[in-house]
Amino acid sequence: MTQHAVWGLGTATFIAAFVEFVEALTIVLAMGLTRGWRSALIGAAAALIALAGFTVVVGYALATWLPRSVLQLVVGVLLLIFGLQWLRKAILRSAGLKALHDEDAAFGRETAAARTAGRDRRFGLDWFGFVVSFKGVFLEGVEVVFIVITFGLNAGNVPVAAAAAVTAGIVVAAAGAVAAKPLSVVPENTLKYAVGLLLATYGTFWAVEGLGALHGGTSLAWPGGDWTLLVILAGWLALSRLLVLVLPRIRPAHVTGPVAKEPAA
Repeated sequence: MTQHAVWGLGTATFIAAFVEFVEALTIVLAMGLTRGWRSALIGAAAALIALAGFTVVVGYALATWLPRSVLQLVVGVLLLIFGLQWLRKAILRSAGLKALHDEDAAFGRETAAARTAGRDRRFGLDWFGFVVSFKGVFLEGVEVVFIVITFGLNAGNVPVAAAAAVTAGIVVAAAGAVAAKPLSVVPENTLKYAVGLLLATYGTFWAVEGLGALHGGTSLAWPGGDWTLLVILAGWLALSRLLVLVLPRIRPAHVTGPVAKEPAA
């Protein structure tokens, strides 16, 4: 694996994981400040343990059961679908057709729900705070695990992808501990746009390579090797900016006026 490919893998994984961890942090902070830190932190820790087991099982299954070309095709298609979902939302936000994600607003919704929830205690824990923290960290973490496994396996360097994700988690946790509030200063909408572009780029690259599984089982090779990733990235960026310019002019009449606040990421 070339040096620039290693840096690309690490950067893509770090940015994607960073965005997911910021959203998980918002949930844990809301539960900790309103329901108690012990239940919130234990819920987050339990989710991390569950994610570790999930990672081992899924990673082993993918690496063991699928030939490389089939793995590239399956993971490439999944990454492409996943990335296009992120990119679609980013394009709509940039075009003014979808509300920008507001971490402070999300924090407000979580704290409001936490204050009105009942006080059910189980195993010495505030059950609402524990469950919400567990669910938030686990669901956001599953996306990180998916990105780490797919990026790592296809690039043949799981340690780099895992290290990048862990680094992102440490950075977000440290920033959250210092600030004790949502990281609303983070340009999350811009980062989500970047993540969508990166996932779509890698998904396209690996899906095309994996098409060799349909004809003899050997992976196809791009003419420029890993450098082709830059060309694909430029193509997705150009297409997305074109859509940002065009969509506001052809949007349906029922979406005119103020855009409704976004309930979730």
